[in-house]
Amino acid sequence: MENDILRLNRNAWNTLVDKGNRWTVPVSPEVVAAARRGEWQIVLTPSRAVPSTWFPNLEGTHVLCLGSGGGQQGPILAAAGAEVVVFDNSPRQLDQDRMVASRDGLAIETVEGDMADLGVLDDEVFDLVVHPISNCFVLDPRPVWKEAYRVLRTGGALLSGFTNPVRYLFNEDIEYSSDLLYVVNTIPYSDEEQLTEEQKQRYIAEGEPFEFGHTWEAQIGGQLDAGFVIAGFYEDLYRPEEDVLSRHIPSFAATRALKL
Repeated sequence: MENDILRLNRNAWNTLVDKGNRWTVPVSPEVVAAARRGEWQIVLTPSRAVPSTWFPNLEGTHVLCLGSGGGQQGPILAAAGAEVVVFDNSPRQLDQDRMVASRDGLAIETVEGDMADLGVLDDEVFDLVVHPISNCFVLDPRPVWKEAYRVLRTGGALLSGFTNPVRYLFNEDIEYSSDLLYVVNTIPYSDEEQLTEEQKQRYIAEGEPFEFGHTWEAQIGGQLDAGFVIAGFYEDLYRPEEDVLSRHIPSFAATRALKL
């Protein structure tokens, strides 16, 4: 099933690029130019910028943008002086990074693959791993944490965003003019296991990726089990005017984890 999910979600994100999904739209030349002047920020979660104190001096820093295609984080960090590798499951998402690199004269390496298997990358070659919300598209985040730990140098940091599992408890189709939420799912959550066959076929037909709601034990505990020390944490909302749950609780989070 893991290979099936990898293939389905690769096709889905390729389709989302064509649809202009928010997370597939590359940054503008103006944003790149500002980053070259030292004026930049990135997000790991829907809205809140990563604190500047979470980053090392980027000049010459080796950065892996993991599950981070789309022409957003990678080009900004490259323009700010980092040596960037963008690793993603979707070739169309990687096309966005290549487009920005060509357009704005940036040196960005792109690698297509499974974020849970970084076997094409050597041990301890990166100073920083940037991992915006994306492990909700894999069956288990634990291999992702272990691989990120392996490719980081001692003293390096993993900056990751992920989804609060509470988001997956509720009914799929919510009326946004109402605050009514119905608990219909269990956690850990799996589209593969908890959607009906009709819903799954609709997702495939419409090019929607399959998602997985991982527990806090798998997300934060998984980082600790991989060897990381958690050194920073914050929560984030989506858009309260569009998202019922965000009117009541932050449903995204980010961590700064260190390899000591």
